[in-house]
Amino acid sequence: MDNFLLILAYLGIGLCLRRVRGMPENTAVALNAYALNVALPAVILSNVPLLTFSSALLIPTITPWLLMLLVVPLVIVLGRLLHWPREVVGALLIVLPLGNTSYLGFPLVQSFFGAAGMPYAMVYDQLGSFLALSSYAVVIAALYSPQVDAPSAGAIARRILSFPPFLALLAGLALRGVTLPPLAGQLITSVAATLVPLVMVAVGFQISIRLARSERLTLAIALGIKLLLMPLCTYLLWHAWGQRGLATQVAVFQAAMPPMISAGTIAIMAGLAPRLVTGLIGIGILISLASLPTLYWLLSHST
Repeated sequence: MDNFLLILAYLGIGLCLRRVRGMPENTAVALNAYALNVALPAVILSNVPLLTFSSALLIPTITPWLLMLLVVPLVIVLGRLLHWPREVVGALLIVLPLGNTSYLGFPLVQSFFGAAGMPYAMVYDQLGSFLALSSYAVVIAALYSPQVDAPSAGAIARRILSFPPFLALLAGLALRGVTLPPLAGQLITSVAATLVPLVMVAVGFQISIRLARSERLTLAIALGIKLLLMPLCTYLLWHAWGQRGLATQVAVFQAAMPPMISAGTIAIMAGLAPRLVTGLIGIGILISLASLPTLYWLLSHST
């Protein structure tokens, strides 16, 4: 709960700064640029080297990728049926498959499921969310960004290979089992800790409830997919395969997290429906204050 309260405080700071005279109009852009190019790579560097691969962690490992196979075609079909603009489709393809499975997921799993649930939460986040953020999200941003017309395969490859979070992923995998000098480790940890405060302040600075009617409908559909459909499909999938243990419960819980802050940053920096994205992140967090405890209660009382 403390993490929820901190996020609300960061959002409030951003909302207050928006009303302070003299604040530059590009404040959120500058904060997002720092987060994407500096803080997010530090987060990846601090987490990926800690990965421990084990066959016992198969359920949380493959769940986020299975959900991506569900969400991607669903968003594309809905985009065509509802005539969503191309940048809206691109934004939803980035933010819906990726949940806030680290900053919110870790402490909430610890709180509700105890220490026994943490290995499953970490694998879901690091082998699912972070890997997809550093690869899948980059490709979607390159394909759908209105700032680039019909990028070639070479242009997409160059973007991926020059994308700081992706480079951090490669470095993190290379550093598995390597002990960094204490000062380097402290630097990475301290920089990584700036990610959520800065991004949430930026979200608060940009967030607006003055959405067009079509945007409100899109937001409601997107949050329904993220907070309801994805955990429901996860539950039904694993129960159909006879899996009813703690790993399944944690996977369902992680699938229900609101949209990932870092994924939203990538979408915003790519020019993909920034007002809708900030609304999804901010309102998604507020709704999850009630939806996640409710989901835990349902899981704990399910047969």
